[in-house]
Amino acid sequence: MITKLDKNATRKKRHARVRAKLSGTSARPRLNVFRSNKHVYAQVIDDMSGVTLASASTLDKELTLESTSNVEAAQKVGELVAKRAVEKGISSVVFDRGGYLYHGRIQALADAARANGLQF
Repeated sequence: MITKLDKNATRKKRHARVRAKLSGTSARPRLNVFRSNKHVYAQVIDDMSGVTLASASTLDKELTLESTSNVEAAQKVGELVAKRAVEKGISSVVFDRGGYLYHGRIQALADAARANGLQF
């Protein structure tokens, strides 16, 4: 019997491999992205102290979105997380794509964050 691959399990394996090499410091925190079927979440994390410095998602009240699961919503989340990070004095981050392909919503979020002041 052929079993179907669990896409989320393979994504978690990829993410674990990347996370073994990638870590955020207080000088250069990690911009982590999580994408579900309905929403997109982004966090700026200092892994040394284990603290989330800034975050944004499609669930935020200040974002007025028609749809929360498309490229436009990911762009808005990228803009918002970059704005919040820059307000806290963070200008340079390490991008953690969370095991997802750098394509579509992930790429849109990253491009919007770059356009709004984050360097990575």
